[in-house]
Amino acid sequence: MAGATIAIYSVKGGVGKTTFSANLAWCSASQAKRHTLLWDLDASGGSGFLYGLEPKGSRLAEEVFSRNRSPDALIQHTAFENLDVLPADESIRALDAQLAEIGKRKRLAKLARDLAGDYERIVLDCPPVMNELSAQVVRAADLVIVPLPPSPLSARAFDLVVREISGNSKRHPPILPVLSMLDMRRTLHREAREANPDWPAIPYASVVEQCAVHQQPVGVLAPSSPAARAFSHLWNAIDRKLAERS
Repeated sequence: MAGATIAIYSVKGGVGKTTFSANLAWCSASQAKRHTLLWDLDASGGSGFLYGLEPKGSRLAEEVFSRNRSPDALIQHTAFENLDVLPADESIRALDAQLAEIGKRKRLAKLARDLAGDYERIVLDCPPVMNELSAQVVRAADLVIVPLPPSPLSARAFDLVVREISGNSKRHPPILPVLSMLDMRRTLHREAREANPDWPAIPYASVVEQCAVHQQPVGVLAPSSPAARAFSHLWNAIDRKLAERS
């Protein structure tokens, strides 16, 4: 399936969403050899930071939506072949209001379709919100990945995500829940794994936390680590999900 858009989304913060986005984009580019765009929609700008990139100017990211500014001028190359980043800036904080004002319910979907002419995979790092932006993410995505640290609050957050996605699209994209920061030494985590044995899982690992320190994906920092293998397996599962829709 060419030109697929994968959204990394949760209504809850602190679940590893940006780490997922940055590492899965790297897997797409380096493992699957697909021309990949990592598009940061979170005002914190974490995805760009993880690749050592900063936005080229202030208040430009929002203009891609409101003023039809071409995103091409804002896209930056990373140090890795096939992988580019469209960084966020502080203007993204006002994006929900801007989208409501311009009244274009599929603006993000149109932008993603246009970018799909140049990119085989677009990975969206989404903010933890339930608003017009999240509704547009659902309309644009071919697949939604939901990171879930094992906890009752995360399970509740997943239920909210399912309702949000179902309520914003008659034919909503498939949803792939993924256990994140899984620590099998902890009883609650073991119980969550036993309850959902078919879900992909990313283990708790210090090397994942080091991604932000070294501004490199775990597949580069520690290619033989369990975390690197887990992200690789997750990307394979994503490819299979997308193949089912093609």
